[in-house]
Amino acid sequence: MARKYIDCRDTPETAEICSVAISADSEDEVIEAAARHAEEVHGFEDTPELRDQLRAVVKEGSPRP
Repeated sequence: MARKYIDCRDTPETAEICSVAISADSEDEVIEAAARHAEEVHGFEDTPELRDQLRAVVKEGSPRP
């Protein structure tokens, strides 16, 4: 199973201000961690819509260096 990741540098709202990449073995795990990061660091509200947006940008493999 390939790892899943979300990279803030790939998201227009945070690309210029955040270089955090979050990876995990499952999509659900990476979504959970990314939602917490979005809420705590970027001030987004953790909603089903946010999680849908995060799910849409999940990639397989490893974040770029």
